[in-house]
Amino acid sequence: MTNPYFRADRRLFLTTASVGMVAASAGSAWAAGSVLPAPQSLTDELAKALEKGNPLVVMVSLEGCPFCRVARDSYLEPLRRQEGIPIFQIDMRSAHTVRDFSGATVTHDQLVQAWRITIAPTVLFFGPRGKEIVPRMEGGYIADFYGAYLDQRVEQARSQIKAVKSS
Repeated sequence: MTNPYFRADRRLFLTTASVGMVAASAGSAWAAGSVLPAPQSLTDELAKALEKGNPLVVMVSLEGCPFCRVARDSYLEPLRRQEGIPIFQIDMRSAHTVRDFSGATVTHDQLVQAWRITIAPTVLFFGPRGKEIVPRMEGGYIADFYGAYLDQRVEQARSQIKAVKSS
């Protein structure tokens, strides 16, 4: 007769080992994936974006996050490369610094807290005066619709920027 505690311990070990392997592969995938640039100054990058009629798109990411990797590699990086939309990355829990929209130097983590972001990935769309001009994209949407939602938000943001310029 098999000891029921042995089976439970074995099951727990196998489950823990499986989760560990998935986490390890997600971490190595982070290093292998594309990397969006980190901004030096949000104000400067916003000015460049608005000159071309684009929003400043910022992805808030978390190291090792598999949803962040998919959003970055499959949607944001191709959009940045193919359409020239300025897309930057801010990292949760990071001590890297950036000048915010007021000109203050803050860490990425402080900026994430100021923006009240708790979910990774979160994609923000900034327009004139550093204001969010369309709703954020929070979390990893269904893959079939992520690109469509992203395109929709970019077009909405461009329309708002165009309306402000013409008024």
